[in-house]
Amino acid sequence: MLLGNAVRTGDGLVVETETGAVRGVRRGGVLSWRGIPYAASTGGAFRFRAPRPALAWDGVRDASEFGPVAPQKRSGQFVGAAPHLARSEDCLSLNVIAPDWPVAPEGTGTGLPVMVFIHGGAYSVGSSGEYPRQGERLVRQHGVVYVSLNYRLGALGWLDFRAYSRPHRPIEANLGLRDQVAALEWVRRNIRAFGGDPDRVTLFGESAGANSVTTLLTVPAAEGLFTRAISQSSPANAVYLPEIAARWAREYVQLLSRVVDDDDLESESVEDAAAMLCSADPKLLAEATTALTIRTPDENPGTISLAPVIDGEFLPHRPLDAFRDGLAHRVPLIIGTNDREGSLFEGRIDILPTTKPRIRAIFANTRKRARKAIKRQYPGLPERRPAADFAGDFTFWFPTVKVAERHSRYAPVYAYRFDAAPRTARMLGLDATHGLELFALFEKFDTPVGVGLTILGGRRMFRSVGRRMQRHWVLFAASGAPGPEWPRYDDGGRRTLLFDRVDRVVADPRREKRLAWQEFVPHV
Repeated sequence: MLLGNAVRTGDGLVVETETGAVRGVRRGGVLSWRGIPYAASTGGAFRFRAPRPALAWDGVRDASEFGPVAPQKRSGQFVGAAPHLARSEDCLSLNVIAPDWPVAPEGTGTGLPVMVFIHGGAYSVGSSGEYPRQGERLVRQHGVVYVSLNYRLGALGWLDFRAYSRPHRPIEANLGLRDQVAALEWVRRNIRAFGGDPDRVTLFGESAGANSVTTLLTVPAAEGLFTRAISQSSPANAVYLPEIAARWAREYVQLLSRVVDDDDLESESVEDAAAMLCSADPKLLAEATTALTIRTPDENPGTISLAPVIDGEFLPHRPLDAFRDGLAHRVPLIIGTNDREGSLFEGRIDILPTTKPRIRAIFANTRKRARKAIKRQYPGLPERRPAADFAGDFTFWFPTVKVAERHSRYAPVYAYRFDAAPRTARMLGLDATHGLELFALFEKFDTPVGVGLTILGGRRMFRSVGRRMQRHWVLFAASGAPGPEWPRYDDGGRRTLLFDRVDRVVADPRREKRLAWQEFVPHV
């Protein structure tokens, strides 16, 4: 099959993009192009600036390897990219995978459905090449075009330094979100050449990637760039007012001054602080980012300092308010969480409100009657298991319920809960925890974690669940609706599909918890 304007060559495909030709390779029944720039470098004078168009090149660019990952630390709260991988502020690249044989497009349209995945990692770590074969089965078995992307992480993408902006050195906000919009614009303009339909683009992501999805649904600049959305475990309320973001920026500047050993700190002045931010080595920026994210869970329980900011322009409204008021893009949405989101977050990644002081701080912001009702839903709180479930529901589940409830008044919504877990996950007390569904959806059984999860059995069950998810995801990408056995969600019936050994539809699962949370955090 010749994809769009592609020209078949002996060792892959050469495709003409708006900035030049790229040469892909065959990988197990699919065609793959990696490391295609969708925007120019964000280094030097362009640090803390909105993304600029990618520079054109002459000849044919090799697209067999992933591009550099965004600057990040390996040994922070989350395990960053492997040490041997190049890190660079010239990191805005994406990857495309397409079928290597004739595939009849599903549904309507002139090309194949396109699925654009945004990786997670708490906006501090990760990359589009973390699992190199991710997306290949969706493409090979279901005939979609799969796109993944890198975007700025840490302080370079998710802190708001506008207070340090000056006419001669402007600084903008929401840079990671802006990167993602730039990638979607690239897809809109170029994906037809790879066999994709620019009018059937599904945006999906997990964790921080899902937060990006629920936020981009309310970003005016993203309108028309995707036609459906899938949000897997979004901390949808982790979007903050500029006053809070400015406080984190000030704390970060103080931390960075220690990291760069600038004790003289005239850097308390705006000019000196701005100079330090704009000239510091990316490794030191990442080190200061880790220091900030380690202290945030105790200093500001229930918040995440690396997050979008309601800047009044690029992101004009709190997303949950935009969903309530019908201001979000009215596209079909699949949204859900896993059964026990919070059980993963302990030890090194103990960032949720799971400790007694953190829980007490959250309880202090609500009424006594509501506190008692919540405690009844989590017997034994603040013991380890109920604390993990409280924190996971606070961060992921209840905000997700509110997005589903509000968006369903204006557009089709399909809600799910992922309950399936292999035996090892059950024995470890993790159950269906945060991120587990990715191993089923993308069949990541050959990774060390994937092997460990299924070493005691359950791989066949888990693979079966994942393939049912794949079917729903692809049908949704093709037509805007999953399989017929999955009913639409509304705030009357609240019918939700539970993925498990045997899938089932449940009306208003955890109703009592939902009502208790509504009284406990009525502002969400």
